[in-house]
Amino acid sequence: MRKLKYYIASTVDGFIAHQDGSLDGFLMTGDHVSDYLAALKQFDAVLMGRKTYEVGVKEGVTNPYPHMQQFVISRTLQTSPDESITVVSDGLETLVRDLKARTGQDIYLCGGGQLATTLLAAQLIDDIILKVNPVLFGTGIPLFAGSQLSIPTTRLQLSDHTIYSNGLVLLLYTVLYD
Repeated sequence: MRKLKYYIASTVDGFIAHQDGSLDGFLMTGDHVSDYLAALKQFDAVLMGRKTYEVGVKEGVTNPYPHMQQFVISRTLQTSPDESITVVSDGLETLVRDLKARTGQDIYLCGGGQLATTLLAAQLIDDIILKVNPVLFGTGIPLFAGSQLSIPTTRLQLSDHTIYSNGLVLLLYTVLYD
C-alpha cells in the first residue's frame, strides 16, 4: 500500500510560511535542496491545498510537479489554470484512501496546514518529513491548522534524521495511530 507523506519545511517554532504565505527566512540553498529534489522521485502523486498551490500560481507556476498526478484540494477554487491539475472540492478522505490503495509510488502531501490537519485527524498521514529551518517567525501559518478539527494526541516515531551544515535538520517520523 502506498504511503501519504507530509513533506514540509517548517521554522523551529512550527510555521510553514509567514501569514501572507511568503517564505522569507527559509533556507533556499544548500545540500538539503538537492536532497529534497532527489526525494521527490519517490512520489507519483501530490496533494496540496489551494493556498499552497496559489503561492506558485502567483509566480507563474501552474504545473509545479509535472511528473506527478496533481490534486489541489479546495472548496472555493472551481478550476485550475492548468489542465493537468485536478481540483477536488469534496470526498477528500475517499480520494486519499483510493490513491493509497492503488499501485504506484508514495503520495506527497506538500501543504498546507489545514489540509494536513484534516488528513491527520482522519488518520491518513503515514509519515511526516519535516525540514526544520533554523529560524523563528513568531507568527505565521502553522504546520497544522484549522479550528474546525482537533487533532488528538498522536505519537510519532523518529525513523531517520539528517543534520545539514547550514543548520537545517531533516526529521523523518512515522505516525503511530492508536
